[in-house]
Amino acid sequence: MFKKILIANRGEIACRVIATARKMGIQTVAVYSEADKNARHVALADEAVCIGPAPSRESYLLGDKIIEVCKQTGAQAVHPGYGFLSENAEFSKKCEDNGIIFIGPKHHAVAAMGDKIASKKLANEAKVNTIPGYNDAIAAPEDAVKIAQGIGYPVMIKASAGGGGKGLRVAYNDKECAEGFASCKTEALGAFGDDRIFIEKFVEQPRHIEIQVVGDGFGNVIYLNERECSIQRRHQKVIEEAPSPFISDETRKAMGEQAVALAKAVQYQSAGTVEFVVGKNQDFYFLEMNTRLQVEHPVTECITGLDLVELMIRVAAGEKLPLTQAEVKREGWAIECRINAEDPFRNFLPSTGRLVRFSPPEQNLHQGQASLALGVRVDTGVQEGGEIPMYYDSMIAKLIVHGKDRKDAIAKMRQALNGFVIRGISSNIPFQAALLAHPKFVSGDFNTGFIAENYAHGFRAEDVTHDDPNMLAAIAAFVRRKSRERAAGISGQLPGYGVVVGQEYAVIELDNTEGKHRYLSAQIQELEGREGKNKAVIQIEGKTYDIESASRLNDIAINGTVNGLPFVAQVERGKGKNPLALRVQNNGRAVDVLVVSPRMAELHKLMPHKAPPDMSKFVLSPMPGLLVQINVEPGQKVQAGERVATIEAMKMENALFAAADGVVKSVSAKKGDSLVVDQPIVEFE
Repeated sequence: MFKKILIANRGEIACRVIATARKMGIQTVAVYSEADKNARHVALADEAVCIGPAPSRESYLLGDKIIEVCKQTGAQAVHPGYGFLSENAEFSKKCEDNGIIFIGPKHHAVAAMGDKIASKKLANEAKVNTIPGYNDAIAAPEDAVKIAQGIGYPVMIKASAGGGGKGLRVAYNDKECAEGFASCKTEALGAFGDDRIFIEKFVEQPRHIEIQVVGDGFGNVIYLNERECSIQRRHQKVIEEAPSPFISDETRKAMGEQAVALAKAVQYQSAGTVEFVVGKNQDFYFLEMNTRLQVEHPVTECITGLDLVELMIRVAAGEKLPLTQAEVKREGWAIECRINAEDPFRNFLPSTGRLVRFSPPEQNLHQGQASLALGVRVDTGVQEGGEIPMYYDSMIAKLIVHGKDRKDAIAKMRQALNGFVIRGISSNIPFQAALLAHPKFVSGDFNTGFIAENYAHGFRAEDVTHDDPNMLAAIAAFVRRKSRERAAGISGQLPGYGVVVGQEYAVIELDNTEGKHRYLSAQIQELEGREGKNKAVIQIEGKTYDIESASRLNDIAINGTVNGLPFVAQVERGKGKNPLALRVQNNGRAVDVLVVSPRMAELHKLMPHKAPPDMSKFVLSPMPGLLVQINVEPGQKVQAGERVATIEAMKMENALFAAADGVVKSVSAKKGDSLVVDQPIVEFE
């Protein structure tokens, strides 16, 4: 077994590998860029070496530099995680040539599966179902149209070296096919330096289901069941689960056996994933093979009780697989939500900055733990007070739950999301909460088009429905009552001026945009025969809420029961436009409320609404990021739709356009500036 390994990655996956290495008694070396010098993975590793400036091409993608660090530190092996160099056959071979073990498949397997055209040919030879299509590089648009007509529309046009949704188009007719071919070719050349394009049949109502495989150096390969990864936004996975609520045991077995056949065909040694597209009739076709650990590997770990990182390390060290196919378990149901630093209410634009608060829900399952226990697990590479840099992808944590069945797992995930506190940046937690509550998700009736179909207009606050909106008002009244009780107990109050707790309250749900506030009356009953100040019975609009919670007033995440059912809600003062308001969040919904006396509510109704300032003549930054380009100058005439500026953050470029014709009055930011949300960039006359 290795004594020391280097982790050629950052963030949560680097922390994940360190956890298993520590459990196995292996020392770890972290590498980091200048932007990551205070990162969590650097603190967790036994040694850490800076390998360059913030951009990944100047740090994490420098294979030669990483090999040099291995030699300096005496690391015998490299774990590449996912992304960066994990599927780089050249890096894998260089490691082998330098006597360093690559904790992953051999370079020939990485090369064979990394090329989509070559991998499809191999799959055909291994008798794996493949999508009907043309598997050689296509020269011209007219050839593409002829091939598409032969296969039958709709077809998918794909770049051979593509990934992450780049170099991919769906065409339903000849015109779309010719245009899509040209776009894919240009996009692929720019992104991957390889413009080879192929075409295949587009499977309608497709599901994305993948099979986890593990192979050793003795020719043994097993499959560890499947993962359902159909909930995707722009080809990026959002929620993953294991097993799939869709496929039968027969389909599972057939897919698993084909995945094993493909892995054996390339003498696969390590953990890998064979991705399939599955049609509405459970017809399945090989999509591609990922020759690395997947982001969503924890859901497989939950239902099998295996530590995939440990298996990778043991196989790389020359050990045999410790179990046979018959010994692979499938117990319970696991779901993973990717928690991203992005603003779902601003079309998922990246959100960078300091994590003022970062408090995940309490976890009882941990990285590297190989037991079949039910509960919550959080994989993250960040910590409170840390910085979310603009140079890397937006995922900051993975929230994983393991339930006894799918219904239990969904309930556990909703509660865990309720208790996940992130402040200082925006996160996609409200969107995740809305997805988990969607009737079609709950019933398992979805495919890869689910988000595009149900949130075609983007994601808005009104898309978040709550089972009982008045419950949020009741929680606010409960918190306000507790604070009044505490204030009433303070000694030395002037006679006649002491705080009176009271039983009659009004709850004002604030509308910060149009001033159409919602007024509710709340009565708090005396509690006969029940001791303690952690309980209250509140009546709102004729419904009774019997609330009990031992949480303290300064806790953001409040735990307790409402009418005997457990709840978790986040409650903060002064987070909205009104500093006296309480912001209450539960199940993805957030409301700002004032809890006041009935008389104050009457007076509040008389207050005029102050309209927000008119910013229509400004171009504002929609996200925090780096201003990489300014396309206009004062006095310049600009037409509607003309590019004004470009902002970059988290591997994404965002172009800003003029909303109407006009003349530039002033430019208030310059190229290279770091911008905050809603910062003015250009003003029009």
